Amino acid sequence: MQVILLERVENLGGIGDEVKVRDGYARNFLLPGKKALRANDANRKIFEGRRAELEARNAEAKAVAEKASGKIDGQSYVLIRSAGEGGQLYGSVSSRDIADEIVKGGAKIERNAVVLDKPIKTIGVYDVRVRLHADVSATVKVNVARSTDEAERQAKGENVIASAIEAERADAEAAAKELAAQSITNDPAARAE
Repeated sequence: MQVILLERVENLGGIGDEVKVRDGYARNFLLPGKKALRANDANRKIFEGRRAELEARNAEAKAVAEKASGKIDGQSYVLIRSAGEGGQLYGSVSSRDIADEIVKGGAKIERNAVVLDKPIKTIGVYDVRVRLHADVSATVKVNVARSTDEAERQAKGENVIASAIEAERADAEAAAKELAAQSITNDPAARAE
């Protein structure tokens, strides 16, 4: 389907561009969201009559997005979740969870502004892109941890999963040495030598 874009759409085009898109994308996203018009002579005339208004509205929205970007770009947000010993979350962290945390922090963003390719399923620190406008995005750090203490350790750069595995291995080695020492002292044949 040919459509005329009424605003800049990422990876598609800018205001006034006539682009060919799949019918479902146009019917389910572009047209209901007032982001595009069907490309025909009547709509071309309507668009040309409203072009200055649309460009002014886009410039205003971009300015608001740049201001919001300045507030959240580089910020760090901590999400406490339950996880197993290996760091695997019981559930996941979605873009909605991250958006809610950013809103709690005082910024005004839409829930669909957070761009995650796939949900976060393990503890750790992640860089997440927040798209505030088609031309404006910010990057925030999301620290997913089991406790605030663990979040602080992760923020300092420590890999808490590797540290826990190393500590567990050291404990196992110490227990094995202690067990070996006890078996030598309890073995009558070893005492006779």
